[in-house]
Amino acid sequence: MDSPRWLPLESNPEVMTKFVNCLGMRPTWQFGDVYGLDPELLSMVPRPVCAVLLLFPVTEKYEAFKQEEEEKLKGQKQEVSPDVYFIKQTIGNACGTIGLIHAVANNQAHLDFEPDSPLKKFIEQTSKMTSEERATFLEKDESIRVTHESSAQEGQTEAPSLDEKVNLHFIAFVNVAGQLYELDGRKPFPIVHGKTSEDTFLEDAVEVCKVFMARDPQEVRFTIIALSKDAY
Repeated sequence: MDSPRWLPLESNPEVMTKFVNCLGMRPTWQFGDVYGLDPELLSMVPRPVCAVLLLFPVTEKYEAFKQEEEEKLKGQKQEVSPDVYFIKQTIGNACGTIGLIHAVANNQAHLDFEPDSPLKKFIEQTSKMTSEERATFLEKDESIRVTHESSAQEGQTEAPSLDEKVNLHFIAFVNVAGQLYELDGRKPFPIVHGKTSEDTFLEDAVEVCKVFMARDPQEVRFTIIALSKDAY
């Protein structure tokens, strides 16, 4: 049986903020572009930041690295906090939504929700599930799918067709219990990137993003988006 496919979400912070707001997250936190990686441009990002999303091209170099990393980490057990919420990606082109779920589910203490929020309900209903069970549950969640489809058609660029091969991928970085985690629904488990804090989280996440960029120096298709407390 073919896995379901959704339309890809554009890496547009306004579309992402509207998406989570439509699913009942209050706009006390907003997604915004990170325009550059030097300290001056990072200082322009409103603080605090509770999640960072990276959009990057899936190239042969990246796939080779991903395979190596997986083999290496299977041999040496990582210490992953049981509090990390991780969901596998089984739906084609759903990496934007998976990234947003990772960003929100691991920051429930910071974020505010409407009482009938479909996103909050999904996170609560799946809190005790495995990452695979969560993925199956998402396939059946109509409210998230419908919001994803309408958001995918809202971007500034025309959404590609369902069957078009999209070789850009979203992942999320979050701080859980003082550890920096990379959450990628295409990987079998979260990746631990060492210690972080609320104050240094953006800089620490950006350091990992720089490694992604250095792996493919010819590529320019990288976008970094931060989830910040609304400064207005």
